[in-house]
Amino acid sequence: MKFFIDTANIDQIKEAQDLGILDGVTTNPSLMAKEGIKGKDAIFKHYYTICEIVDGPVSAEVLGTTYDSIMSEGEELAAIHSNIVVKVPMIKDGIKAIKAFTAMGIRTNCTLVFSAGQAILAAKAGATFVSPFIGRIDDGSWDGVQLIEQIVDIYNAQGYLTEVLAASIRNPLHIVRCAQAGADVCTCPLSSILGLLKHPLTDSGLQQFLKDAQAMQ
Repeated sequence: MKFFIDTANIDQIKEAQDLGILDGVTTNPSLMAKEGIKGKDAIFKHYYTICEIVDGPVSAEVLGTTYDSIMSEGEELAAIHSNIVVKVPMIKDGIKAIKAFTAMGIRTNCTLVFSAGQAILAAKAGATFVSPFIGRIDDGSWDGVQLIEQIVDIYNAQGYLTEVLAASIRNPLHIVRCAQAGADVCTCPLSSILGLLKHPLTDSGLQQFLKDAQAMQ
């Protein structure tokens, strides 16, 4: 399973990159705003900076909701850097745009997916990635990871090439369960990735090893 970091924070991206496990980045307008990135020129420059750090897909989200606006924005975003993947919302005009982008050789990430039916449409249109938001599904008292399992099963049965990108990850357990469910990619905050490092027995074991090593000196 590939690891993407879901942020626009350069320091966090570099830290994840330094771990040696980072495969890509996902962003959205909210994450850009959180970093104080405003204005088209500044946003495009920020995307370029991220692409120069990470040797992998960088999802850049369109803001338009009509076919023409999605196509126009998507082509501009794709021109920033070869690592850019155009992030398109799961709406009717979004599916039409994904189909067109696919024909043009532009990679896409279909976002805001909450059902298997939506995931089927994204795959049929040729999306490179489909992003089910499992944390938001959990917020509604459903199990988001079950949707990952369902989509993976459907894609395997039908031979779809679209990669399942588990999004809206809230904790390390989400990452583990998504890996078990067969997700191709997991995108999450740095805190969730670092959370995988932690276990009380690791901490206590290390302390004991260090104590024993000191006793041997």
